[in-house]
Amino acid sequence: MEDRMNGLQSLSNDLAAAVERAGRAVFAVNGRARLGSTGVHWRPGLVVTADHTVHVEEEVTITGPDGRALTARVAGRDPTIDVAVLKVDAPGVAVAEIADSDAVRVGHIVLALGAGPRASWGVVSSVGDKQMLHLDLTLYPGFSGGPLVDAQGRVVGINTSGASRHWRLAIPAAAVSRVVDELQRRGRIPRAYLGVSTQPVRLPEPVRQRLNLDQQTAVIVVEVQAESPAAAAGLTIGDVIVSLGATRIADPTDLKSALRPDRVGERITALVLRGGEPKDLQVTVGERPKRT
Repeated sequence: MEDRMNGLQSLSNDLAAAVERAGRAVFAVNGRARLGSTGVHWRPGLVVTADHTVHVEEEVTITGPDGRALTARVAGRDPTIDVAVLKVDAPGVAVAEIADSDAVRVGHIVLALGAGPRASWGVVSSVGDKQMLHLDLTLYPGFSGGPLVDAQGRVVGINTSGASRHWRLAIPAAAVSRVVDELQRRGRIPRAYLGVSTQPVRLPEPVRQRLNLDQQTAVIVVEVQAESPAAAAGLTIGDVIVSLGATRIADPTDLKSALRPDRVGERITALVLRGGEPKDLQVTVGERPKRT
């Protein structure tokens, strides 16, 4: 019994130390009315938060772990994965230690942090096929945009309640870093674009067997925008998109997730079914035009 209690006390101390360590890089973000959110000092001068919690287009007030109120600028967004990046001059504020989120496994103990700091702990319940970590813990109001950390206080993801009302999710750190990389490389976060509208469609069993496909569904093209990358590649209404590069496309969300900012300008192969026959089309991912 004594050994068990000592073990629990040791675990408790380790988790408290992880919260303290990670909390040094946590900001409160006041990007929407009534309910604020949380942000992480991802790289020097760059704070990452959840895009759905930032309702302003330019400046936003954030509060550092030392209580200082600072003015940050919205440097870029990737709404496809619910990430916004804020630029701020925050001398003296620690930068988060980022872990390898690809090494996260089901059952790993994790902590969700909110500004304050506040914390909730649980485990990774599954690693979803939508590039999300599914969590068995509580995301309290205001936790969106905050870090999901391991037992050592290293960031493995960003918590979000914007992607689903029913699931507690985190965006893997590797996906967040890709967005930040694009911002630093280009000076902005481009939005990848094909120029199609799609709907889910069930794949006929004979087609699945003939082509050795393990997915039940794909997406059918219902609109192709003129002069878009899809039009240039030869996609037409009625084509069924099965995969884009190495990414299986089972529904429109998969297509959206496949169009990451770092893929703008990349030439990839789209496997489509046209009249029930497979066809490879070479598509160059474009950048979504700005609205005028």
